[in-house]
Amino acid sequence: MGDSLSAAYNIPTSAGWVSLLEERLKKRTDWQVINASISGETTSGGLTRLPALLRQHQPSLVLLELGANDGLRGLPPQLITNNLEKMLTLSEESGAKVMLIGILLPPNYGPAYLAKFEQTYPQLAKKHQLPLLPFLLEGVADQPSLMQEDGLHPTAEAQPKILENLWVELKPLLN
Repeated sequence: MGDSLSAAYNIPTSAGWVSLLEERLKKRTDWQVINASISGETTSGGLTRLPALLRQHQPSLVLLELGANDGLRGLPPQLITNNLEKMLTLSEESGAKVMLIGILLPPNYGPAYLAKFEQTYPQLAKKHQLPLLPFLLEGVADQPSLMQEDGLHPTAEAQPKILENLWVELKPLLN
């Protein structure tokens, strides 16, 4: 459940990290991957869509990667936190394990906003005792050659690195 970072924005869907994850899992297990990510998605939109997705797919595991678009729009960090918390609770109540995936914003949002935004993911992970990938684009966002011209979205070449970032936290949940 994510935004453009998980929906393979402006690259072939088959090259996105979610599709690469599905390929990896097919080789090892019988896990099925459902990508419920939408480019431009916010935590409010995700919260609206999540209950029906949980009923429809009855997932064992939810990877939650949302908040970047909220932050880029300068929405209140408390709103982002509240929406993510509701999504975590709904996912847990459905019986799914949850992994929270964090994102960082560009520095031009100012230190006060950035500090509040960046606290969201670790605080929620701690409160809910969830695995956390602190920054999905670690080792990618600071490499211009791995980012699209907009400076916000990773290239197809960056997707394997993103999957490796995620795999460290995800692998223990698959057992």
